[in-house]
Amino acid sequence: MSRWGYPLVERSRDLGGGPSVLGIVLAGGEGKRLMPLTADRAKPAVTFGGTYRLVDFVLSNLVNADILRICVLTQYKSHSLDRHITTTWRMSSLLGNYITPVPAQQRLGPRWYLGSADAILQSLNLVHDEQPDYVAVFGADHVYRMDPRQMLGQHIESGAGVTVAGIRVPRSESSSFGVITPGSDGQSVERFLEKPADPPGLADDPERVYASMGNYIFTTKALIEALQRDAEDDRSMHDMGGSILPQLTGRGEAQLYDFGDNHVPGETTRDQGYWRDVGTLDAYYDAHMDLIAERPEFNLFNRSWPVYTHSNQLSPARFNAGGIASESIISSGCLIRGQVTRSVLSPGVVVDPGAVVQGAVLHDNVRIGRGAVVRGAVLDKNVEVPPGATIGVNPDRDGELYTVSQGGVIALGKGQRVS
Repeated sequence: MSRWGYPLVERSRDLGGGPSVLGIVLAGGEGKRLMPLTADRAKPAVTFGGTYRLVDFVLSNLVNADILRICVLTQYKSHSLDRHITTTWRMSSLLGNYITPVPAQQRLGPRWYLGSADAILQSLNLVHDEQPDYVAVFGADHVYRMDPRQMLGQHIESGAGVTVAGIRVPRSESSSFGVITPGSDGQSVERFLEKPADPPGLADDPERVYASMGNYIFTTKALIEALQRDAEDDRSMHDMGGSILPQLTGRGEAQLYDFGDNHVPGETTRDQGYWRDVGTLDAYYDAHMDLIAERPEFNLFNRSWPVYTHSNQLSPARFNAGGIASESIISSGCLIRGQVTRSVLSPGVVVDPGAVVQGAVLHDNVRIGRGAVVRGAVLDKNVEVPPGATIGVNPDRDGELYTVSQGGVIALGKGQRVS
């Protein structure tokens, strides 16, 4: 028995001849660095690529890999996210499959989640109910394609307690990530450092390190025992990357999975291995710009490994009054009567005659008035730019009126008034 009255999992029921896997998606972060886009919604619910939500990428990866029982742990401003999951991600109840949002429930006392590890600890009833062989714990706010089955196969073969997915990044960026130091065999994890300033480089590439992608596969018994040990440590941050991974690394139970070895059907040589943490306005904006080239760095048109989402019942996009668009993504329900270049438009956007939209990300139902100019900006849903107004033309004025990122991206929140 665990200290919370649950039996430790020793063996799961067989659901079809192979190992059973429960997916847990961590979607409880506030997303402060994405303000004002997260002022009224959780970060995983933020629109991306015109019609998707950020959470759609991880859910699509898990579902495409036949991991069909998934719990999405939420906490902050979760209504928009809950609604999207419940209306979009409906699995076959006949087969016992589901994707369900799970709000913070204070099962262990009157407190909210102290960290990502505490979120799972407080939700262990989900694991005990399902009795899986393995638990895939994935983050909810990254843009990428991945086949988790390949990572699961390595995990099973290694016999590790946990396998963490890592991606090679420049050593100069290490302070933004948890950094994995592999052992001499290339797979065992020798050290796990949380956002180090000057970590050692890789043996075969001294100027690069392995950054943790925030994706883990646990053997269920190892996960439960690690969470219980962590809960008893008053000094712990109760975080998956900052607490659980170092603990299992110290016990010799952690393995590295190289994301560069992962392949999905339909990938191109250009977008294989693509992964972006879109936790800041600059990263969010840059990831959108990756979508629109003739040979995009991330290809949304891969039908062999689709990204699923809810499709609005809107008419096709229209181009009238000489309206044109180039190097752009134009969603359904848009009406283009001005000029759009290098931009991503969500459903229902209207660009009136004489308006110019350049290098912009426009969310649902944004309207750009006659003769207005919008450049280098992210406009959340229902923003209306009056005729003749400008955004991205006068930096001093923009800085006084709107949120401007370190890289110069201008951001307006949902329904924000434009002067």
